[in-house]
Amino acid sequence: KEFEDQGTGEGGMKWLKCFDCGQQFHGAVFLALGWAAWKTYLGRPDTDWNRCASMGVLGSALDENRRHGEALPVITASLALIQRYYPHNDLIIDTQNNAASTLANMGRHEEALVLMRKIHARRVALHGLDIDAILSAFYMAVTMRNLGLFDEAKPFVRDQLLPAARRLLGAESNATLNIYHNLADVLQENPDYTRGDLLEAEIIMQDVIQIRRRVLGPAHPLTHNGEILMNEIREKLADA
Repeated sequence: KEFEDQGTGEGGMKWLKCFDCGQQFHGAVFLALGWAAWKTYLGRPDTDWNRCASMGVLGSALDENRRHGEALPVITASLALIQRYYPHNDLIIDTQNNAASTLANMGRHEEALVLMRKIHARRVALHGLDIDAILSAFYMAVTMRNLGLFDEAKPFVRDQLLPAARRLLGAESNATLNIYHNLADVLQENPDYTRGDLLEAEIIMQDVIQIRRRVLGPAHPLTHNGEILMNEIREKLADA
C-alpha cells in the first residue's frame, strides 16, 4: 500500500523507491522514472493530486542528475500548484525544501540558506525535531558549510543534528550517514582545522565508508563520494 493508493496503482512512492529492495532510485533510472511519472499524469487537470506530485518527482530527478537549471522551474511550478489547490498539505514544505536544495546546487547559497532557515523553523514549530525536520536541517548544514559558516555548522551538526538523527533514524540509516559525512567535511574544510579535527574526520569516514560498502555496495555514488572525501582528509593529514 505504500506504493499504491488503495490498489489503484496511483501511489507516488513507486516513482521514488524500489519495491523489492527498498532503496531510493538514483541516477539515470530516477531521471527516466521522473519523466515517466510526469507523462503518466500530464493529461489530467491542474487540480489532480498525482499531476502536482509528479512534477515534484521530475524536478527532484532533474536536480539529482545535475540538471539544476531545468529542475528549478519544474519544482517552482509544482509548488505553485500545491499551494493553490492543497494549501494545507505538508508537501508544500517538502517542495520548498527541494527548491532550496536546487538553489544551493546552482550556487545560489545565500538565497538557499534564507529559505532553509524558514523551512526548518516551520517544521520544528509544527512537529518538533522530527524526522522531516532532521532532513531539512541536514540541507541547511550543508549550505552553511558551502558558505564557509564552519563555526555555526560544526556545533549545529555535532550537538543538535546527529544526536536527533541517531535517536530517530538509527546510526546506520542513510540520512544519519549523510550527516556524519557532512560533519567530516566541515571538520576538514575549515581553514582553521587542527590535526585533531582531521583525525576525527578520518575516523568518521572510516565508519561511513564501511557501512556504505556493506549496505549499498562499492559502486554506489555515495560510497564513491565518501572515498573521495577520505582521500582529501588523508592528504591533509600527511601535510599536517
